[in-house]
Formats: sequence, structure tokens, C-alpha cells
Amino acid sequence: MTQLILLSGWGCDARIWRPLAPYWPDDLEVKAPDWPGYAGRLPLADPTSLNELADAMADNLPADAVWVGWSLGGLLAGALLEHLPPPRALVLLGIGERFLHPQGVSEADLAHFRDAFQRKPEATRRHFLRWQLGGEPSPRSAHRRLRAILGDAVPVSATTLAAGLEQLATLDSTSRLAAASCPVHRLVGTRDPLLAPNVLAHADRRIENAGHCPLLSQPQHLATRLTNIAAQHQSDAERPEPTS
Repeated sequence: MTQLILLSGWGCDARIWRPLAPYWPDDLEVKAPDWPGYAGRLPLADPTSLNELADAMADNLPADAVWVGWSLGGLLAGALLEHLPPPRALVLLGIGERFLHPQGVSEADLAHFRDAFQRKPEATRRHFLRWQLGGEPSPRSAHRRLRAILGDAVPVSATTLAAGLEQLATLDSTSRLAAASCPVHRLVGTRDPLLAPNVLAHADRRIENAGHCPLLSQPQHLATRLTNIAAQHQSDAERPEPTS
């Protein structure tokens, strides 16, 4: 079966994917590499550089795989389509072509958040982790699970976090995804508080009764959806080329 590469979002390292572990089939290879600057991995000299990011992640993002990018991870994976050989498919989880939207997280919202981050980076990160859980069936339960997974230590360098906020503010993959040479799937929780209504409406796959973090609230459902996508693209790869 096609390999799945799981890419985490802002402020969370690859441990965020652990709740899905019991639900993967035995024949599916799943990897969750950390981004540079996370979980002890050295940050980039310029954390906003997509060229540096592509060089650092090239071995972690093989073409013979399905890339799954959650939140900022999806934005970065979409941007890297211009820098690395394309995967069999890209899954955008909890993200559209861009993060900012006047009916979702506005420019003013993010500017206020970035100002707060400059003053108190760790308190602001903790606030964001709670905020993104607002659409889950039990936000408190999801937050307890998140803290149990990540602990209290900060898993990412401050420079990488600041660069991530810059990328959330500026990255727009509309043209990249329109021209992508691989299939792009959009998977959302129907109660995601960070996404605008039209972004939710245009997703081709939805998880009911979940918000921005189905990794915590609906891990079995999410694992099943991703497994099915991997199986679909394994079948596509094995289909013989048409003869002329």
C-alpha cells in the first residue's frame, strides 16, 4: 500500500499524530517526520525559506507516497510542490489554499495574535492550542489529551514558531494547487472554527462532529479516511498504462 507521510501544524510536533496509531492497518507504512526546528531537529538558517525547507525535507517527502499536511503543514506541503517531485497525492487536512480568510481567520485576527506572540510567545502558543480545539465535541477532553501527548515543554524553537506565523500570513497556494501534477484532496472537520464556511463547503471529504483537530477527537475516523485515500492511490499506481 502507498506510504503515508504525516505533517504536523503550527506549534505541535509529530507526536500529535500518535492517537491514530492503533487504527492503521498492518500493511500500511506511516511516517510522521518533524519539520526543522521541531522536537530537537535543528532549525533552518532562514526558517521562512522554502528552498531551505525543501532541501531539509527532501528525504522525508518521497514522491512514492501520499503527503498529509495538517493546518500549517498542509500549506507548507502545498508550497513544496514547486520545489520537490510531487507525491502520489496531497491531502490538505484542516486548511484551504491559504490560512487567512475574511470569514475565517482574518488578517486583523492574525496580526493581533502575532503581536501577542512577540510579547509572550509561550503563553500565546498555549492559547492557540486551546483555541483550535473549540470545534471539537469536548474541547476540554481534547485539550487534556493534547497536553498528555505533548507535555509542558515547548517542542519547537521560537524562531521557527515566528516563521510559521509569517507563513500563515503570507503563503497562498491557490495557483500551485490549481497547477498541481498530483491529485489534491481537501479533508475537514465540519465544525472547524478556523475555516471559513465556503472552505468547509468546497472540501471533498468531511468528518462530522469534529473541528480543527480530528487527530484528537476522531482519530479512528481520520485514520480510516487516510487509509482509504492511500489505498485509492495504490490502485491508481498499479493500474496499467493505456495502450495507443
